[in-house]
Amino acid sequence: MSKEIVVFESVTKVFGSGEGEQKAVDNVSFSINEGEFVVILGQSGAGKSTVLNMLGGLDKQTSGKITVNGEELFGLDDTKLAAFRAKNIGFIFQFYNLLPSLTAYENVALSKDIVKNALDPTEMLKKVGLEKHADKFPSQMSGGEQQRVSIARALAKNPPIILGDEPTGALDSETGIAVLELLSRLNKENKNTVIIVTHNADIARCADKVIRMKNGKIKEVTINENPVSVREVQW
Repeated sequence: MSKEIVVFESVTKVFGSGEGEQKAVDNVSFSINEGEFVVILGQSGAGKSTVLNMLGGLDKQTSGKITVNGEELFGLDDTKLAAFRAKNIGFIFQFYNLLPSLTAYENVALSKDIVKNALDPTEMLKKVGLEKHADKFPSQMSGGEQQRVSIARALAKNPPIILGDEPTGALDSETGIAVLELLSRLNKENKNTVIIVTHNADIARCADKVIRMKNGKIKEVTINENPVSVREVQW
């Protein structure tokens, strides 16, 4: 039986105070098992990105308990949170966040400055099919190629958890499918736990678990006994 790698217990996140107070996340509880491919689904303002940011140690909850890979996050100071992220989390963002002055290889190699056991940049670029683009700068690559570089960078940290915040949001449908296929394959081959935030309900059909959010609350958690392949989804 797979162990729980992420546990949220009655987690609330409040922004602002007084009359301007807003509950972005309202008393949310769920768990994610090691090696699962998970989609957190909801429209803009549902609270899904706030959940992802708290899970990744980029933001702190107002109340409740978050445990990731056996570590409770609330009591960690900024230094310890940075160490937690370096050890546990690989981030993939909607707009790639590559450094424009560095080549694809150099962007991926940045992981060696973050973690001691970083994986070989050339091997990671090979995994995402970009070994021949190692010397190209971001401006010389398509959006899909840049997103694959960002995936290679996330993988190079050798993290147990990969977080994707709308990772296909800036891509056309065909390129988005290719990126999701890559994430699905890496999930199965490398056993990384992959957690994607999206508003696209079609993507949810490919997941092992779907966490649906609305107005800061969890609407339902669904287990897909037979997830479909990315290519089977009607886009």
